[in-house]
Amino acid sequence: MPAPTAAMSRPRELLVIRPPGRLGSGLVHHLRSLPRYAELLYVLTAHRVHVRYKQSVLGLLWAVLQPLLLMLIFTMVYGLVASRMSSGGLPYTLFVYAALLPWIFFSTSVGNATGSLVGHANLVTKVWFPRELLPVSYVTAAVFDLAVASIVLFGLMAWHGVALAPVAWVALPIVGLISLLALAIGLLAAAIQVRFRDMGLAIPLLLQAWLFLSPVIYPFDQVPDRFKRLYSLNPMAGLIDGFRRVTVQGQAPDWGLLATSAAIVALLLPGSYLFFKRVDATLADRM
Repeated sequence: MPAPTAAMSRPRELLVIRPPGRLGSGLVHHLRSLPRYAELLYVLTAHRVHVRYKQSVLGLLWAVLQPLLLMLIFTMVYGLVASRMSSGGLPYTLFVYAALLPWIFFSTSVGNATGSLVGHANLVTKVWFPRELLPVSYVTAAVFDLAVASIVLFGLMAWHGVALAPVAWVALPIVGLISLLALAIGLLAAAIQVRFRDMGLAIPLLLQAWLFLSPVIYPFDQVPDRFKRLYSLNPMAGLIDGFRRVTVQGQAPDWGLLATSAAIVALLLPGSYLFFKRVDATLADRM
């Protein structure tokens, strides 16, 4: 009988998956372990992008077609009232496209992240890894689409003679906030969908309603004053308005409105992540 080797005599590592405590006592441990899976996140993100455009005739053009088609539809539908709708002196097409970019990035991230766990049930039930990487990978993949679609924004700006202002750098932290907001909602919706499949049907409907409750086809300034305080509780209001201001309008964002959005994200993300990790321990049993 062969003598046991060092690898055979070494005790197996036992991994026990537990949800965080009621007050998030285990949350810090989970967060500290995530950087070890950076390579896995990269592989998952690259896989999302590759699969999306694999064997596609138009390829990366699909990342541009959605905002372009929506821009044309909104321009035609609202063409009759656009003259009465303030667009900050911008052509209405540019005005709408600059708001559609962050909105489509957000809605695509949330929609795909919601089904990330159920769509990978075979992976979740057979291999352990931080399951939050699945929703995160859909958000990071959507960043790639946003970057591609932004090329058209620069082209429209050049066509209409609109130059980037020095304040345009603020668009980067705004995109970061949109990513965190999408992740927060995606984590929450993905965890709920594991138990209630209705969530997968409800999210597209909610996103459609959310679109018209956000300043995409109209400016925030045209919201009636008596509703502005309530309207500002929509975190996408400050993020979309801020993105459009700093990119195509050359203005500083409404810092108060943007701060409200940032505060909501700061409250929502930890709560969503804590809920996700509490559900994480029983995800495989409910698939």
